[in-house]
Amino acid sequence: MTMLKPLLAIVLASLMASCAESPTGRRQMLLFSDGEMSQMGGTAFDEMKKKMTINTNSATNRYVSCIADAITVSLPAEWRGSWELVVFEEASANAFALPGKKIGVHTGIFQVAKNADQLATVIGHEVGHVLAHHSAERMSVQSLAGTGTQLVGVLLGEGTGKETVMGLLGLGTQFGVVLPYGRAQESEADIVGLDLMAKAGFNPAASVDLWKNMSALSDGQPPEFMSTHPSHSSRIKDLQRQMVTAKPLYEKAKANGIRPACKL
Repeated sequence: MTMLKPLLAIVLASLMASCAESPTGRRQMLLFSDGEMSQMGGTAFDEMKKKMTINTNSATNRYVSCIADAITVSLPAEWRGSWELVVFEEASANAFALPGKKIGVHTGIFQVAKNADQLATVIGHEVGHVLAHHSAERMSVQSLAGTGTQLVGVLLGEGTGKETVMGLLGLGTQFGVVLPYGRAQESEADIVGLDLMAKAGFNPAASVDLWKNMSALSDGQPPEFMSTHPSHSSRIKDLQRQMVTAKPLYEKAKANGIRPACKL
């Protein structure tokens, strides 16, 4: 026990030093640096571009880029700059964003995102995951649980942890490892994303329509207590409550002449 005390003190000091606060004020444990996460995110994105079919339709790419650019240009200073966007030919109604400023959009998302405001809801949500360091948070939890000891060393290079890293970055469904974001992270990304889209000049009310479309597309959901994601109805209620913050941001953007003309 005497020998363990110094080690325990070092571990506790490391954990205290790694405490952070999310954009909504939620306490987080982050054991991975932005540089490490950016490296993993960039390598994961390169892997996806090799394995998945990239959409080359110019009109589709202009449309999605218009929305993504409008959102990312209005981000806090440390998150601005060049975000890489790729549209993938995939039937699933999905999108994702990765550390290292990477955004992927599946063509299947157009089944539910019927206009630019609704697609801005999706992209804003995914960028919100990155701004809130959700991938780093999940990896930190896994590391503390004893299953992530090889994560930093792997960095998506060699090793058996490659699929695990992909899943922790939020790419589990694409690579057969289902490690979805938790309900707290999903709800937080909804809130952060709603404010991001509103600041960029997209109508936040469209977020409710998007989730109504998503609910209509899905053949029911498991009970919320059985799922790591909030139910569609819970998401809609939370978004409606958040309108008290998002609508003034949208009105301010419009007053400042910010209204992206993104059309497919």
